[in-house]
Amino acid sequence: MKNYILDNLIKFISKSFPNYTEIQLKTIRYGLEGIYLTITKTIIIFAIAIYLEIFKELLIIVILYNFLRMFSFGLHANNSLSCLVGSTIIFIGITYLCTLVTITKIVKIIVILICALLFIKYAPADTKKRPIISKKRRLIYKILSLNVLMIYLIIIFLSNNMFLTNAITSVTIVQTFLISPLSYYIFKQPYNNALERRIAWG
Repeated sequence: MKNYILDNLIKFISKSFPNYTEIQLKTIRYGLEGIYLTITKTIIIFAIAIYLEIFKELLIIVILYNFLRMFSFGLHANNSLSCLVGSTIIFIGITYLCTLVTITKIVKIIVILICALLFIKYAPADTKKRPIISKKRRLIYKILSLNVLMIYLIIIFLSNNMFLTNAITSVTIVQTFLISPLSYYIFKQPYNNALERRIAWG
C-alpha cells in the first residue's frame, strides 16, 4: 500500500515537473515516505487511545514529546513496522503509567536536572541518513533543547497537576535515552554520524 501510493505520487510529480532529476525525486520520495509513515502511525495510535478512552492524555504526551524531540532529534527505528510497534508501546504505555503513578515533585525535578546534564553532552543526536554536520546548527539545537527542558522544569515547579508533571518527566526520560549512545548501541545503529561524515569529507 505504501509503495503503491508513493510510486504514484512520484510519477505525478515527475510528470508535473519534468526538470526534476532522479536525485531530487528520491529526496522528495524520502520526505513523502516520512509524512506517510507519520500519518499512518498517528492514526493507528490515536485510534487505540480513543478505544481505550485515554485520547486527551495521549495528546498531551505526544505534544510534550515532539516539542522536545524536534530540537534534540535522536534514534529512529530501522523500519516502519518497528517504528509503529515501538511508538505504540511507548506512547500508550507512558500514558497509562502517567495516570497511575504518583511521584514526588522533588524526584521529578532531580530527574529533569540529570536529563539536562545528559542533553548537554549528547543533544542533538542525529542519524546516518540525516547527520547534523554544521557545528553551529548543533549548538543551536542543543540550546533550544535545553530551553525546552527549562520550560518543563518550571512547569513542574509551578504545577500541581500530577498527570502533567508525570508526563513531562516520562517523555524527558524516553527522549534522553533515545539521544544517548546506549540506545544506538542496543539497536545497532551508528553514533557520531556528523563526525564520521566530516572525516569522510576531509
